[in-house]
Amino acid sequence: MKISKKKIDDLNFELHLTIEKDDCNEKVDAALRAFRKTADIRGFRKGLAPMGIIKKIHGGSALVDAVNDLIQEQLNAYVKNNKLNILGEPLPNEEKTKAIDWVNDTTFNFVFDVALAPQFELALTKDDSVVNYNVKVAKADIDKFKENLLKQHGKLEVTESVKSDDDFIIADLVAGDSKIEGTYVTLRNMSDESKAIFMGKKAGDSFDVNVNEVFTNETDRAAMLHVKKEELANVAPVYNFTIKEVKAFVPAEENQEFYNKAFGEGAVNNEKELKAKITEQLKAEYAVESDYRFTQDVKEYLLKKADIKVPEKFMKKWLFAVNQGKFTMEDIDKEFDLFLKDFRWQLIREKLMKENKLELSDDKVLAAAKKIASYQFAMYGLSSVPEEQLESYAKSLLSNEREGRRIYEKTEEDMVIAFIKEQITLEAKDITLEKIQKLNN
Repeated sequence: MKISKKKIDDLNFELHLTIEKDDCNEKVDAALRAFRKTADIRGFRKGLAPMGIIKKIHGGSALVDAVNDLIQEQLNAYVKNNKLNILGEPLPNEEKTKAIDWVNDTTFNFVFDVALAPQFELALTKDDSVVNYNVKVAKADIDKFKENLLKQHGKLEVTESVKSDDDFIIADLVAGDSKIEGTYVTLRNMSDESKAIFMGKKAGDSFDVNVNEVFTNETDRAAMLHVKKEELANVAPVYNFTIKEVKAFVPAEENQEFYNKAFGEGAVNNEKELKAKITEQLKAEYAVESDYRFTQDVKEYLLKKADIKVPEKFMKKWLFAVNQGKFTMEDIDKEFDLFLKDFRWQLIREKLMKENKLELSDDKVLAAAKKIASYQFAMYGLSSVPEEQLESYAKSLLSNEREGRRIYEKTEEDMVIAFIKEQITLEAKDITLEKIQKLNN
């Protein structure tokens, strides 16, 4: 048995491995003995068939398995003994490895492509500078947030006539013998032409409507007509609408009841405190935009600074092999630049964590999961969820393999970004929400 190295360049080399048939004898004999113990061959008691028959039946597969075992052992030993930090695993070089005649050959030669993991230096100092945007909270933003908040906590009230596409109509519909009482009609998803049919109408007004033309969304039309979607084809297109009631969505009044509903009991008590609370929430929202921009900018800066050289040809081949036919080489070529960028950033992240002894604790991951859980509850209007319920939901997020991995990786990245911020110079720069959103898109 013999193994030798042939250097291709600084990151790539070949391993040439020669295995003699005699090198496999011990493994082949052991495999054949194992086969014999369980062999059930006609004319012989189980486990007592002659070794010659066993060898004739299983000798070929035993030899192939023995060679493969020796290949793996030799490759692993070479990497370990030479203390090599390799990418992926050695890959067979099919062009340079000759076809084997397993019956007649006594010497087996193999060639494997191997790539070293990139080595690079990355020292962070105050000479490194990246822009850190501060999104200003404008008065118009506060007013708009307040307006939406009042609408969110508003209610429907009876009004004289249809004035807005936010209004709701309660109507009776009649077409021949078919009568639908008290169905709800909303104008929001209609075309402007269709909305015009209803604008100005009031309780008691009666008029014909072609429901197929006005309510083009089949799901909405089926719900309004109280039928199943597949039954729409059998429904008459023209209905007489008689408006029973018009309701308008009226924003909440700005008072203590509204403050308590929106922010919790006693958290806000007057307009000044309301604006302060809104400003605080907007700053938190804008910080997400700012942090995202900083993360993208610092990644680009460090990727350029580190200038990590990678064995691209080998990596494409490895990606193709490890995905076992899930992707074609054309697919890999198409997405390779994005993959390389993520791969290089992962190397930088791992290097910073290792060299600076950054450790991600379970408490930090749970805290991140709770933050996500809190945000999801808030989307459903639940702003003050009990701590026990919040933690329970956060743990359920982490127990999901895919979601848990995403949270872990995001928390790790946030920790690395926070460390980078402490090491470099942050070039503070004010920006509007509109401009940073344009940058982020």
